Amino acid sequence: MLRLCIVTVAASALAVAGTTATPVTFTKDVAPILFRSCAECHRPTMFAPMSLMTYEEARPWARAIKEKVVRRSMPPWHADGPLDEFKNDPRLSQAEIDTIAAWVDAGAPKGADKDMPPTPTFRAEGWTIGKPDVVFSMATEFHIPADGTVPYLNFRIPTNLGVDKWIQAYEFRPSNRAQVHHIVGSIVPPNAGPGGVAEGTGSLGNLVPSRPGVVLPAGIAKLLPANSDIILQMHYTTNGAPATDRTEVGLIFAKEPPKWLVGSAGVNNLTFVIPPRDPNYEVRTKRKLTEDTLVRAFMPHMHVRGKDMTILAHYSDGRTQTLLSVPHYDFNWQTTYELKQPEILPKGTEIEVIAHYDNSAGNPNNPDPSHEVRWGDQTWEEMMIAAIESLRDRNEPQPQTTTSVGAGGGR
Repeated sequence: MLRLCIVTVAASALAVAGTTATPVTFTKDVAPILFRSCAECHRPTMFAPMSLMTYEEARPWARAIKEKVVRRSMPPWHADGPLDEFKNDPRLSQAEIDTIAAWVDAGAPKGADKDMPPTPTFRAEGWTIGKPDVVFSMATEFHIPADGTVPYLNFRIPTNLGVDKWIQAYEFRPSNRAQVHHIVGSIVPPNAGPGGVAEGTGSLGNLVPSRPGVVLPAGIAKLLPANSDIILQMHYTTNGAPATDRTEVGLIFAKEPPKWLVGSAGVNNLTFVIPPRDPNYEVRTKRKLTEDTLVRAFMPHMHVRGKDMTILAHYSDGRTQTLLSVPHYDFNWQTTYELKQPEILPKGTEIEVIAHYDNSAGNPNNPDPSHEVRWGDQTWEEMMIAAIESLRDRNEPQPQTTTSVGAGGGR
């Protein structure tokens, strides 16, 4: 029986490799997969718990790697749809999963050093976007208390740039990553008025759990008007010990004016009330497009009770299309889903968002199932946002792309 098992495992490894002569090895078969789909996070200086850049680093984790990829929990991805729909979809093909499983089942052999592919070249140390053209910083450190709730705080950073700039890439880098839950960055032009964030600001971007910096495709950028300020809305969490943070913002500018400018709009519901102990409370909202809109990406956002979210397009001709389905929302992996090809949604299209929440004791992340839950900034409160990122021709007037047509929460 033992001999039969060994022969079966070896045959599996040989079959996946596509030959009866060469077994699956790390250097020839597995390293290319890890370099392509895993190393962006699983490398030194990044947020993954271990590096997978070498055989010596990956070998102790072989069984865990197999378990994660066979269950498709790694690389993390929570949207439905075909593999080629979103450009940032990191999911492995079935053939890649089978290759890793066969490697582990065969004892995780290293293989020949000559078969090892070149180590991928990543961007500048400490910055996932590359070396920034400019780095802005909070004027002083913020002192995070040991305990209690820290309200959202806004820090204004003058850019003092005398000319308009086009942002090609951006990244927020806290000095205390462990206690910065998230950051929302806004651009405030000099004529925005004393209200700052509330008065017509533009979105710079955000830092959320597990999301590194953003590099926009060539020809696409965000406008940073001359002499603008950057507002950082900071959400700090406490962990029992006092600490400090001084967050930086790194920007890379486009070398020439872009064809397309990035904009965004939120399809939100702010009026829901989730009942106590409800395991599947439904919240809906709708908005109607008042101009043709070229959509580039979607980002659903809920907190720890969020279960799923679906974004639908109801067209004027009666058709309905699912733009995004996230059946298993995970607050710890707040993904922006970037379409492989931007899609035009015509004027008159109604965007509908449907989300479900688990406020029951069966939700292990639920801080308190005994209370009703409303919209709020803090993690133990809830949100319902479907952010839609769109593109517009830089040489055309900026349209007013959406109007609200009602929102409601219910079963």
